[in-house]
Amino acid sequence: MSELNLILLGPPGAGKGTQGERLTSSEPLEYVVTGQILREAVREGTELGLKAKGFMDAGELVPDELVIGLILERVRSEAASDGFVLDGFPRNIAQAEELDAALKELGRDLNGALLIDVPDEEIVRRLSGRRVSQSGRVYHVEFDPPKVEGKDDVDGSDLIQRDDDKPETIRKRLSVYHAQTEPLVSYYEERGLLHRFDGTQGVDEVAAHLRKTVSTLRLEDAV
Repeated sequence: MSELNLILLGPPGAGKGTQGERLTSSEPLEYVVTGQILREAVREGTELGLKAKGFMDAGELVPDELVIGLILERVRSEAASDGFVLDGFPRNIAQAEELDAALKELGRDLNGALLIDVPDEEIVRRLSGRRVSQSGRVYHVEFDPPKVEGKDDVDGSDLIQRDDDKPETIRKRLSVYHAQTEPLVSYYEERGLLHRFDGTQGVDEVAAHLRKTVSTLRLEDAV
């Protein structure tokens, strides 16, 4: 089986986490979520994790070289020997160039950038409709409403809209995405690596399209 190294792209709320988990549950690919591996390294007290914690405790961003170091640790693991799906990095072109160089030093290259594309208004609709109970149960006013409007199904407590899910906050996050991360679409398209997926389709439809594309990439890489 040929190695397959992929990254997931898309705006916040596009469903990258859902699709990344689905894809890596049906393919022998390691799912590398940068936020998750950073938290794990800090919790486990690894060398890189301790360095990252120092920046986090000081309220500073973790430097790109540290994040890439954590990614490379996972890429070198046996679990990633057949390939990986990277989610959450790179977030800009400078990071993409650093990642390319680091992977080349390992003798590995990206085979594809999978873009789950969703219009801004649909993102706002999805995220701003979320409501959360005191116990952490999540509802959606349109897609998964509670039995009684504004009340948790289990304990009857009031549901709230988190600040992160308010339309104005979502639009600010989208503005940052368009300014910093969206240029990666052209970056990978120019390299012949970009594959687009209509994220407004149902979860199952997007998942099926992703699996079909990955199967095609495997065949192309094997030739």
